[in-house]
Amino acid sequence: MNTPAALLFLSVLLLGTNGFSQENSTIDNQHPAFTEREAERESMVENGIENYPYQPVRNPLVLKAMRRVPRHIFVPEAYQREAYRNSPLLIGHNQTISQPFIVAHMTEMLELRPNHRVLEIGTGSGYQAAVLGELCNEVFTMEIIPPLGRQAESLLNELGYTNILVKIGNGYEGWPEFAPFDRIIVTCAPDDIPQALLDQLSNGGRIVIPVGKPYQTQYMVVVEKDMKGRVSRKRKYPVRFVPMTGKASQ
Repeated sequence: MNTPAALLFLSVLLLGTNGFSQENSTIDNQHPAFTEREAERESMVENGIENYPYQPVRNPLVLKAMRRVPRHIFVPEAYQREAYRNSPLLIGHNQTISQPFIVAHMTEMLELRPNHRVLEIGTGSGYQAAVLGELCNEVFTMEIIPPLGRQAESLLNELGYTNILVKIGNGYEGWPEFAPFDRIIVTCAPDDIPQALLDQLSNGGRIVIPVGKPYQTQYMVVVEKDMKGRVSRKRKYPVRFVPMTGKASQ
């Protein structure tokens, strides 16, 4: 989820607190959104994720997170009726909230554990970050469009995700202050995998990222770094994501 290159000259702004709650990764709060439209979420998961005809998601913890996170609160008012359809939706600034199946499948491919430190590039609405926040104790998410980043940070705080930090900045550079990361997920498509993200991935770590030029075939790619620091890449399936903007420093 990104913006024109001119915004790269803005100084990086770190939002939120400087630490995390020490509570379990599953968020326990009383925000009313979590009990709204539960039947629609259940139908979305059952029909569009758990029993999706192509590579259905089977991880029970991922399915539980998808059933819990209220997607409608991350969707603009104009698209509320479509909030639980299995399709991407516009969120402004030429960005989208991803199809629920893609959110779930990318999350499953990360093979998360609660103690993993996770970096997300492309906060967008904050929906993917919330799903990650249900599963891990430490989530760091970066957004290059300041209004989207601020809105997502405010909403995630309102929902009680004290284990998520939001930063406005250039995703090509990663977040070196908190590296290394056990898992990295990218929700926008660069032409190639940024070197900074490879460098900031822990040995034994994994990246899930769409790769490819705009208007050409993009592929979901899983990157693994073994315990000796050797990197391997595996293409999974063709996808279409918004382009990753910004630029790696030389």
